[in-house]
Amino acid sequence: MFLVPVHTACALLCLAPWLVRGLPPIWTQPEQVHLSYPGLAGWMEVTWTTFSKTDSTVEYGLLGGRLFDMSARGNSTLFVDSGDEKRQMYIHRVILTDLKPVATYVYHCGSDEGWSDVFYFTALNDSALFSPKFALYGDLGNENPQSLARLQKDTQLGMYDVILHIGDFAYDMHEDNARIGDEFMRQIQSIAAYVPYMTCPGNHESTYNFSNYRNRFSMPGQTEGLWYSWNLGPVHFISLSTEVYFYLDYGLELVFRQFEWLEKDLEEANRLENRAVRPWIITMGHRPMYCSDDDQDDCTTFDSYVRLGRNDTKPPAPGLEDLFYRYGVDLELWAHEHTYERLWPVFGDKVYNGSKEQPYVNPKAPVHIITGSAGCRERTDKFNPNPKDWSAFRSTDYGYTRMQVINATHLYLEQVSDDQNGKVIDSLWLVKEKHGFSAWL
Repeated sequence: MFLVPVHTACALLCLAPWLVRGLPPIWTQPEQVHLSYPGLAGWMEVTWTTFSKTDSTVEYGLLGGRLFDMSARGNSTLFVDSGDEKRQMYIHRVILTDLKPVATYVYHCGSDEGWSDVFYFTALNDSALFSPKFALYGDLGNENPQSLARLQKDTQLGMYDVILHIGDFAYDMHEDNARIGDEFMRQIQSIAAYVPYMTCPGNHESTYNFSNYRNRFSMPGQTEGLWYSWNLGPVHFISLSTEVYFYLDYGLELVFRQFEWLEKDLEEANRLENRAVRPWIITMGHRPMYCSDDDQDDCTTFDSYVRLGRNDTKPPAPGLEDLFYRYGVDLELWAHEHTYERLWPVFGDKVYNGSKEQPYVNPKAPVHIITGSAGCRERTDKFNPNPKDWSAFRSTDYGYTRMQVINATHLYLEQVSDDQNGKVIDSLWLVKEKHGFSAWL
């Protein structure tokens, strides 16, 4: 046996960390698995992360059938975080096609160098008669994620077809050289690996020009998830970036590009043959047009840029309220304020209820919902004690919103309180016998 002197052994032990640091770690195990809907019937996209370069494969099969008897290949993109460490990760994307509507599939993802856990999902129903169910919220953080446990259980019970996350993730994905982003994506895997997780950017994603958001999520369209649209059941959904109005250093032209795209998309959705099939138009964006929080933020200290635009730019930046009204947007979903607020139908700062007895039956203006209290390190906000007439219901409880689009005329929303053990603290039926601009007349 060869014996090393004690002082030599100690020296080698001291050097060991430096010797190890010279070799890049081998991290081929998939993690942060999540689904999204690419917007085409029978499709589903699987996205995950590894920290070493590997192949991108999803093996899958019908529940109850032969396990993993189908496979699909995709590709990976190297994402280099802009923090001091310039951490590298590979974002893998694989699109599954020709899925049978409403069929449940079992899958795992990765490569022969490492496979994920086994997950499952139900392919979305591509019928316009489908009545999809959603959970929706914004402002969910890595720290203090109050709603996460209940959302996990709801998802395991099969309560949702899609999750809508309306901006502000992790708080913040770029922090600690993007390790907070990694940890948050691991946390939501327990939801997002089972149902499509559809997103829009918020102000907490702005660092490094929204790079963590743009790279980590896979949304329809060609804008890296900044704005896009998709259809499900009787709904045309539009996701937009309110942040283009606030981070002008990243390009004032983004305001105009998005506005032009929105106008074209709304015009197409309002063609008679399209609106007949998908009469509901629902938008989601992070910062609301209206709110009654007392946090000295956008919609509390001045008329919202998102609503009215900006006159301090050249040329002036157009707002979205008139556009959405002109094209008959039915429901507008927002977050950012760490509270829940339901508004009466509102346009131009005035209430346009359907009637005194039934305000949400054939309303004469869009309905706004603010749901930003899922839980983050910034806690909840306080309300202005004297809200305007358009404020119908307010809660500072932690919680999230559920929605089901029943059919062409009926839509149901309810607010769940985590502070009250899952109690439904607010609900409404939005009933519209007519959609489009003519519905306001």
